[in-house]
Amino acid sequence: MTDLLTEATVSLDLARRIAAAAEAEARRLGKTMGVAVVDRSGQIIVASRMDGASPVALQLAIDKAFTAAAFNAPTDAWGEVTKPGAADWGLTSALAGRIVILAGGLPIRVDGQLVGALGVSGAAPSVDLACAQAGLTALTPK
Repeated sequence: MTDLLTEATVSLDLARRIAAAAEAEARRLGKTMGVAVVDRSGQIIVASRMDGASPVALQLAIDKAFTAAAFNAPTDAWGEVTKPGAADWGLTSALAGRIVILAGGLPIRVDGQLVGALGVSGAAPSVDLACAQAGLTALTPK
């Protein structure tokens, strides 16, 4: 039937590998983080809070992953346009505050197609982003 769509998404196995790679980078940097991998619609596949991570780290990671999937863009791409008076000011209060514009949320793309997203939180924005980028290295076959 031609009226049906087939969409690729992140498998549980791949989500676990992505999360493990992000956590490994956090450990290498001496940080504890919350890590979440979601499917293309922002539904959680894997979510974890490393021992010692801030109690809010996991929820922020989940919301970063949701935001990256919802907009198919890194979460920090929205910083300038969401400042007061800018074109998307107020975006961060949408969906009961689920939209997060802090670094650490990245879309997961395969062959240019959105298949999910990763969110990492628990340290400085640059560290969150570095751990998220490390997580995406799990997409590269070894």
